[in-house]
Amino acid sequence: MSLLRRIPHKPQNSRSVLTYATRFFSTQNPTLTPFPDVPTTAYYDNLVIAAGHSRDFDNLHYLLNKRVKDHCFNTTNTFRFLTNTDSSLSVLDDLTKTLARLDRGFTRKSAYDSLIARLCKIERVDEALRVVDFMARGDYGLNACTFHPILNVVTRKKRMDDAWGVVDLMRRVGAPPDVPAFNYLLMAYCFSGDLEATAGVLTRMEAEGMRADTRTYDALVLGACKAGKVEGALVLIRRMVDDEVPALLSTHVYVIDSLLGKGFYSQAVKFVRSFSGRDTWLDTESFGSLAKKLIKLRRLKEAKLVFEEMNARGLVIGDKLKDSYEKIKNYD
Repeated sequence: MSLLRRIPHKPQNSRSVLTYATRFFSTQNPTLTPFPDVPTTAYYDNLVIAAGHSRDFDNLHYLLNKRVKDHCFNTTNTFRFLTNTDSSLSVLDDLTKTLARLDRGFTRKSAYDSLIARLCKIERVDEALRVVDFMARGDYGLNACTFHPILNVVTRKKRMDDAWGVVDLMRRVGAPPDVPAFNYLLMAYCFSGDLEATAGVLTRMEAEGMRADTRTYDALVLGACKAGKVEGALVLIRRMVDDEVPALLSTHVYVIDSLLGKGFYSQAVKFVRSFSGRDTWLDTESFGSLAKKLIKLRRLKEAKLVFEEMNARGLVIGDKLKDSYEKIKNYD
């Protein structure tokens, strides 16, 4: 992966007034196109996509400015006209220059961020870094959030050398990594069970005065469970409670799966019961997930206890689980 490859300069061909006039009278002027009284983000996305497909950069510029004024902000679909083909990506230089002419501040910065997110979604990391280079040279609001989609891609693909290269790049361009940036590395290392590398990331985070957030703990609990250290995972979750850091459903599921995998069925029920009572949605999903897994393991006695606990707490049992509950409610 080449980092910050320089964008080749292409001189702009000047258009004659006759060429411009021909285009003007043969296409609709976007300013004359009636907009709905209450436009939506989807409405604007469709217009931007159409303009992108037709390579109408003037209209694209107009729409990207207007949508922000109408509080219809960019989405993951805004630049969906870009696909993972060389012919589609041949517009990238013209597109980045068009975004440079957008209104300063949030309008321009959010457009660049959305473009980078799209390039990462189609796994064109080098092209995303070209846009980063353009933003850095133009001082267009580059910050840590801009790099999150890039880190997401390279860490999911286990390209950890590239991930650390991106972290170093962030520092060089004045957008130092934040907690979410390090979380991407943590999750990759924890998923693969590399405890030494995980400890290295934590050391760097601590040295920079960072505090663990929800996803930091989620990665660490996963790492502990992957390493077979379920007791350590339980300690981490207790620490989350003490620090008042909200837990993700996945964090609980890691522990549930680890306990069930070791045959600790009653302990799994005790775990979900012990860490409930703070978030109704999380309780419903955690108890429901445990019940489903116990039924699959034919641990009907424990599953019945989970359903009874849900009823006692007033938690909603979904329709699919309700059928299962009816079948085992009289089980002794």
